[in-house]
Amino acid sequence: MGADRWRNPDADLPADFEEHRAEHYRELRKPLDPAEFIAGLRGELTDELGRLNEALPQLPWLAISERRAGAIKLTPVPAQHEPRNLRQLKAEVRRRWGTVALVDILKERVLRTGCLEVVTSVSGGGSIPASVLAERLLLAIYAYGTNTGIRAVAAGGHGHSEDEIRYVRRRYLSLDAARAVAIRIADATFAARRAVLWGVGSTAVASDSTHVRAWDQNIFTEWHSRYGGRGVLIYWHVERKSMVVHSQLISCTASEVAAMVEGAMRHSTTMRLEGTYVDSHGQSEIGFGITRLLGFDLLPRIKQINRIKLYVDASGGRDAYPNLAAALTRPIRWDLIAEQYDMTMRYATAIRTGTPTTEAILRRFTRSASHPTYAAMLEIGRAQKTIFVCRYLRLRELQREIEEGLNVVESSHRAGGTIAGNHRDEQEMFVACLRILQAALVYVKTLMLQDVLVEPAWFERLGDADRRGLTPLFWNHVLPYGEVNLDMSKRLTLTDPAAPPQ
Repeated sequence: MGADRWRNPDADLPADFEEHRAEHYRELRKPLDPAEFIAGLRGELTDELGRLNEALPQLPWLAISERRAGAIKLTPVPAQHEPRNLRQLKAEVRRRWGTVALVDILKERVLRTGCLEVVTSVSGGGSIPASVLAERLLLAIYAYGTNTGIRAVAAGGHGHSEDEIRYVRRRYLSLDAARAVAIRIADATFAARRAVLWGVGSTAVASDSTHVRAWDQNIFTEWHSRYGGRGVLIYWHVERKSMVVHSQLISCTASEVAAMVEGAMRHSTTMRLEGTYVDSHGQSEIGFGITRLLGFDLLPRIKQINRIKLYVDASGGRDAYPNLAAALTRPIRWDLIAEQYDMTMRYATAIRTGTPTTEAILRRFTRSASHPTYAAMLEIGRAQKTIFVCRYLRLRELQREIEEGLNVVESSHRAGGTIAGNHRDEQEMFVACLRILQAALVYVKTLMLQDVLVEPAWFERLGDADRRGLTPLFWNHVLPYGEVNLDMSKRLTLTDPAAPPQ
């Protein structure tokens, strides 16, 4: 498995590209004429450089001048305190529903949406009664997602033995089935949200990795220099209101840029993704180039932004931006982009269709930095990165938006303990089931918050700051561990999401 990353690179490109060139360009929303593509990119670059040059004297948080530490000096965005109303709202949720076991939250999600029906459709059915199968699947998902283990979960009060749960895990709960369950939960959550509280649908996700320790005697376990320990990485894609839309297990040496692109292209939910927030490890010049070709925005928080250089649109263009002179560098090589435009579209189509993995393409490119298509993608990325940096430095709102988005994904990191499994599929199942548990928590908490805020007395207390910070991802009344007692007849009192507000 995975040997295709060393195959002939020509096999990565779509075989039907010549026959269906117009369709592939249309799917990428790119013009057939390279001059039209370059004119649009160049126009954006010129416009953003001009806006930043003009606005710089009126921006108290930004200064650009010759410095040994870097030309750009950016004052951080001031921290925002949690609104008091949100603390009271969380306390009201706890008062009404008390401490709720995580297994009951998962059970409520299953009973309300029937999300486990996708398991039988993926596995091909079986002879176990649907109600019994649902209970055993629920217990298996909980065992993996909490890293508790099937043996410990089987000791609870539910009437299912360890062998029965293990059989259902082997026979029904495949990795594809677990991912399908998580997608079903995410889509149902999007449908259940009331726009008056959560706004009209999110179009951006925050992407970040978290380090999970694993057994040393495991060929997949690696030492991570940044986290300072042995283990693996889970790469998350979380939308603005805390719902995980994609997760993947990657090695400590894997490219986070490639993981970001894979998650954005393969999340499979109904969410329309137009942008992704990342930290410095999830962005690069080639990352900016690929995301520009694929049609979504890369919105990073860049470490050491003081050393960033801004590329100009043409030779002699430095004189047009005197306020930015200390941060400017050479012009973009538009001729190289025009020459390699069709090949860049071929590689973008390959990534979009999933012919190779994004990481396989990036590994081949970086091993041959002189590859002309790679060089053209870098030029596109340098132009796009300059466009973003100019906008980022000029707009305080964009800085705050990116910071808030990354804070959401940081708060969702709840993978604890050590992964005990030595097999790759077991580790990936842990990641998939953890995603299911987090998605179930967000779904149920969304309904709880809506039940409280449907009352005028609570709804009218919300100000702009409260709406900005409203999130269903809080754990102060959730019991994640303990004895697993499963009673499918015991339900949480929640309003049907389709019911009209009072």
